[in-house]
Amino acid sequence: MDRYRLVAALAAISLISLACVSAEPSVSPTGSPAASSAVAGATGTPTMTATPETTVDPPQRSTPTPVATESLTEDFDPTEFGEPTVITNRWLPLTPGTRWVHEGSATVDGIRIPRRVVLVVSDVVKTIAGVRAVVGYELDYDADELVEAELVFWAQADDGTVWHLGQYPESYENGVLVETPIWIHGYEDANAGIVMKAAPAVFGPSYSQGWGPAVDWTDRARVFETGSVTCVPLDCYEDVLVIDEFNRDEPDAHQLKYYAVDVGNVRVGWAGAREDEQEVLELVQLEQISAQELARVRQQVLRQDARGYENSPDLYALTPPAR
Repeated sequence: MDRYRLVAALAAISLISLACVSAEPSVSPTGSPAASSAVAGATGTPTMTATPETTVDPPQRSTPTPVATESLTEDFDPTEFGEPTVITNRWLPLTPGTRWVHEGSATVDGIRIPRRVVLVVSDVVKTIAGVRAVVGYELDYDADELVEAELVFWAQADDGTVWHLGQYPESYENGVLVETPIWIHGYEDANAGIVMKAAPAVFGPSYSQGWGPAVDWTDRARVFETGSVTCVPLDCYEDVLVIDEFNRDEPDAHQLKYYAVDVGNVRVGWAGAREDEQEVLELVQLEQISAQELARVRQQVLRQDARGYENSPDLYALTPPAR
């Protein structure tokens, strides 16, 4: 079996029910997320016919270099961002109005449940450390219940590297806001990280995807493989880049993300002995939403940004408002 088939077997989803998804829900910080005409959830619960089998660790070449030999953070220079909101990285193009929908499953509290992730690149910008960052709006659903709504801040440097400047997630339980583990570059010792390099190459050292020690956000990544082929419900892709993501505090848990040229993330898999969630996702929908839908997303983003000033007066309230 070649290496692609091995990795795909480890990450494969047994059965995904392709569902119709629109833009995004209306979210209340203290009540149940209400579905709106702007975005609907799946009309039914995807049927999962099998639980993913335990996987082996990634091959030796993808085993993270000892962290002691690598910097915990990346050198972030705000002067190297001439047009930070124009994100054209071939592996991670982030054009406002693009919507990705991934579906699959994950293990939560020992139970295998359907998971759906909806990501829209908004036309909203938030300035962090003097750099104008594009605001992504991600909605995570477990068994059709919204469990997290997140604002994530990206900027592309002049060399084509896409940086992650922080995030503001709102986590929900039974529709009630329970947690906002925010980290923003420049606050509480947080430091921006790299979400996608301009020219990813195998055998390189791992790199920080962001450093938010106050909320235990210490994710790292390295290139696992290039030139792969993978098929998901939406399409089949060649010349796929596979990134191995891990947390330095959990070296035996790995998440594998597959990126297609001019598309972005098309698949998520896992490997390692301690990957508790065993999340597997496949791209089922990719589109440019209408101007009307984008306007609704914009309002959702601006409302969540405004809530951040109430929910986090000692951190998020110190940042400039999104525009």
